[in-house]
Amino acid sequence: MSSLILEDKFNYQKIDRKTDPVTGKRKYMTPDGGAVASVTTILSATKDMSHLIAWKKRVGEKKAQEIVTEASGVGTRMHKYLEDYVDNGELPSPGSNPFAIKAHRMAEVIRDTAMVNVDEIWGSEVALYVPSLYAGMCDLVGQYKGEPCIMDFKQTNKPKKLEWVQDYYLQMVAYAEAHNENFGTNIRQGHIFMCSRGDDGMALGGETYQQFDLWPHEYNEWKNEWYERVHQYYSELKE
Repeated sequence: MSSLILEDKFNYQKIDRKTDPVTGKRKYMTPDGGAVASVTTILSATKDMSHLIAWKKRVGEKKAQEIVTEASGVGTRMHKYLEDYVDNGELPSPGSNPFAIKAHRMAEVIRDTAMVNVDEIWGSEVALYVPSLYAGMCDLVGQYKGEPCIMDFKQTNKPKKLEWVQDYYLQMVAYAEAHNENFGTNIRQGHIFMCSRGDDGMALGGETYQQFDLWPHEYNEWKNEWYERVHQYYSELKE
């Protein structure tokens, strides 16, 4: 059983989200009556796509789609296992599906490596928003080693370099800013708990844990870059 401490400190509200049938972009319907872009939509629309385009050309469109679909399936399952662990204190059985078994093993890695340092959980799958600007779903809000923070689970096919995951830092800042505005907190720290599958694909073993940390001394720099991306997104919508 888990020793996680769940603290009901804030009145987190659920917010509806819908996908535009024409553009395919996700929007959140916020409690103030607004409809705002998701954090991931803003980041996707304003990022440099040249590396992704080059990768698709290198492996081929069909193979690229297979890789993305497989990774998405494993990632969704891993998130669900960790969500169940937070809510119920245990990881559910994966059954016999190889994707589920791999995702379960990756969830175990994150549980045993990262979650042991989580002191309190204030909310899981928390909807956060800044009126008229953006909204998104944060995996965890709580305390890590005694400090209030944003926490997010990530899966990947192979280990990542810091320069490849900069949008994850912007995502953490976006959630922290929304939480601070709505609940009067001063969260300036975030942690990405990441597990990669390894070179053997669905085979067990070879999983690698990585952690990317957002610290208070660098928070303002990432915050400024995040709001620059938000400004870029809405400026381009008007063109």
